[in-house]
Amino acid sequence: MNYTLHQLRIFLKVVDCQSVTRASEELYLTQPAVSIQLKKLQDQFELPLTEVVGRQLYVTDFGQKIAETSRKILEEADEIRYTIEQYKGLLSGKIKISVVSTGKYVIPYFLKPFMDKYPGVEISIDVSNKNRVVEGLHKNDSDFSLVSVIPKEVSINAIELMQNRLFLVGSSSYPDEIKRLSDLKKVTLIYREEGSATRNAMEKFLNRHKVSVGNTMELVSNEAVKQAINAGIGFSIMPLIGLRNELANSSIKIFPIKGLPIITNWNLVYNKGKSLTPAHEELIRFMEENKTQIAHDHFKWALEN
Repeated sequence: MNYTLHQLRIFLKVVDCQSVTRASEELYLTQPAVSIQLKKLQDQFELPLTEVVGRQLYVTDFGQKIAETSRKILEEADEIRYTIEQYKGLLSGKIKISVVSTGKYVIPYFLKPFMDKYPGVEISIDVSNKNRVVEGLHKNDSDFSLVSVIPKEVSINAIELMQNRLFLVGSSSYPDEIKRLSDLKKVTLIYREEGSATRNAMEKFLNRHKVSVGNTMELVSNEAVKQAINAGIGFSIMPLIGLRNELANSSIKIFPIKGLPIITNWNLVYNKGKSLTPAHEELIRFMEENKTQIAHDHFKWALEN
């Protein structure tokens, strides 16, 4: 057989995406280029790797087995490269980080100086909701996770990066003032989806203060919630960290209310007992030494509001 690592990487992306078109987009290649490499790989096997039913591409059982082996081959190939770089005195390796959805406003700023210092370290980020992130911690799918509430059901170590402050926000064009908790009954409250840490914090606050809730709406992302607020649909309790642009252009404003802000902390967590690579250990050291300065440089506006 005469397959290449490039062909295996393309095949795995097609397997993950279940689509040649989506795979080409994520690989920044043309669709014909992906199809050609996929065909060259297929020509080396008597059994089909994929099949098309209707217009949907499916990976055959044989293809799934080849995909599993391909992942191992590529991991070993990466290890060879990392070993070479380590012998040359360069820090290298892979780091997988899972991030709760609001954390996407935070994690890039903490990773940027680390990546600048260690360009040989490859970092991948998966953005999801709290439930999926915690599930990933259980399964050890990620090396690190960024969460605003430390899960009690997993034994972890935590690096506290900075505060996470949640305020009641609504459209700047809303004609009335919301001054008391009882005023919330007369407006529509917009929630994140089940499993969101932001939703959990909002529900706990309302329940703790025995707030009667009237109309509600549920949306699946912070961006959707912000658009609904901009449209004047209602109010929500949201992390300040994701509202910088909206506050700056005055499309959304904070409504001061008793008991707010809710304050939690952004934590970079990892499983206790995890076998740490040199890249993992250096990320931990780097965050401990630089987190205060990074938070001050990029998030002073949010921490002082």
